Amino acid sequence: MALGRAAAAYLLKQTSMRILLLCHSFNSLSQRLHVDLRELGHMVSVELDIHDDLTREAVALFQPDLIIAPFLKRAIPADVWQQVLTLIVHPGIRGDKGPNALDWAILDNESRWGVTLIEARAEMDAGPVWAWREFAMRPATKSSLYRQEVTEAAVACVLEALERMAAGNAEPLAARNDGSGVVRGAVPAACRMLDPQKMSAEEALTIIRASDGDPGAGLTVGDKTYRVFNACLAEDLSGAPGRLLGSDGRCVAVAFCEGALWIGHARESGKNRLKLPAANVFADCALLPKLDAPQNMTYTEARGVGIIRFNFYNGAMSVADCNALRQIVAAVRQRPLKVLVLIGSADCWSNGIHLSVIESANSPADESWSNINAMNDLVREIILAQDRIVLAGLTGNAGAGGVFLSLAADRVLMREGVILNPHYKDMGNLYGSEYWTYLLPMRVGEARARTVTQARLPMGIEEALRLGLASARLPRNPAAADAALLDYAFALAQNPAIDDIISEKAERRNRDEAAKPLAAYREEELVRMKKNFYGFDPSYHVARHNFIRKVPKSRTPVTLAIHRAMGADNRSTGGRTR
Repeated sequence: MALGRAAAAYLLKQTSMRILLLCHSFNSLSQRLHVDLRELGHMVSVELDIHDDLTREAVALFQPDLIIAPFLKRAIPADVWQQVLTLIVHPGIRGDKGPNALDWAILDNESRWGVTLIEARAEMDAGPVWAWREFAMRPATKSSLYRQEVTEAAVACVLEALERMAAGNAEPLAARNDGSGVVRGAVPAACRMLDPQKMSAEEALTIIRASDGDPGAGLTVGDKTYRVFNACLAEDLSGAPGRLLGSDGRCVAVAFCEGALWIGHARESGKNRLKLPAANVFADCALLPKLDAPQNMTYTEARGVGIIRFNFYNGAMSVADCNALRQIVAAVRQRPLKVLVLIGSADCWSNGIHLSVIESANSPADESWSNINAMNDLVREIILAQDRIVLAGLTGNAGAGGVFLSLAADRVLMREGVILNPHYKDMGNLYGSEYWTYLLPMRVGEARARTVTQARLPMGIEEALRLGLASARLPRNPAAADAALLDYAFALAQNPAIDDIISEKAERRNRDEAAKPLAAYREEELVRMKKNFYGFDPSYHVARHNFIRKVPKSRTPVTLAIHRAMGADNRSTGGRTR
């Protein structure tokens, strides 16, 4: 039986371990484990799975007690897992084996799925089982299920295994990963192709959801084949199967034999093609009829509170996105309300500027400049809402400029399990803007601000609350977090002291403006950003290009690979071996 959370946390903190995270990329699950394990007092280092020899070198340098593989695309060298206990996170129910486990679960319309923590062995996904969790499936994309249900289940599995190790029970629960699952290979390319002549919109939507992120679902229009993502049913639309019915300037409606879909994002088939808003990709979209697609930004009012909801695919905000959200905020500022709530999706709050749109532009430097200025205009609009209290509801992860967008609000309410990356430097030493030089020191102080931006490490809610980047905690469950956020806003709007709270805010903003105008912060930041965009050092453009086009890493950053920063002189000889 698992220990209670408080008892388990106490026990784990008394038994600090050296844990190496071995991963294909430092994705959302890897970051979450990095945060939670460090918070429990473990020494955690990361090695990207670039080459077997580099993995061996990482093990020799770090001498880990345990290796955890949250996200891999190939086998771990046998001499590594034979030397050190290595646990692999498999996004499938107990007994399931093989790649694309979550893809298959969506395609097969599974009602329940899960995560299994498996010890590495020569036979893929067949080793001893250390923990497993199951969860109810919901109608969502693979990426959304991965960021939410899979991540929570994976963290629970890892912590359960560590609890047992800390209690002196360092043995798996089952000798092999056998059970009700089946062994399947990768999803065949043919299973990811959409056929509007034979498929209903709902059938096609299932394939798109199962193919989200990578590789996308295939759709042939005319003589060109595209990869499509981010779709939803187009209510009340129909037409000849395969026909493009219309566009709203972002999304494109496509007819199927029954119903139609709004396609939010697409890319041309082929190597190094960019995933962009669908209207930027499909040919002749400008000639299509103008239709109203479901909006990714909405506004409602309830009980004296204004509520703006937004959902940016993968958290990326283009110039058009920034301008549209700013216009909504500006309009709401004319409403006689004392509380305004900004709520992002449970997958991503915001990751700042839209690097894919920038990469696709004729002049990426010009598009970068336009995008950062649009972000700045949005942040300024929020800061200047001096006649009301603005709440930012971080129910999803945030990075770079998205973190500082949240800090423009007066209070940041953060869901447990959300991960922040409040830094820019990994994107080619980008300086950053969004008035961060004003907003961050105001929250955490000058010294801590330098530490946060230089560390380049993901941050969880405990650290965010300690530093002041978050004001209050929301429940871990997204639905419960949303309800708690609105309850907080409604209570604040009815607080008898709300007028005094608003008055104090306005006085503070006026003092800050007198000490140093917002325009001065913006100008100083943009001087540095202009050098990033137009200067002789191309680091930002190279980093953006490599990130968007998924160029494999040649090394693990030393901010993550602390074993490489430590060097051979600091090796531990107390590594746990098996």
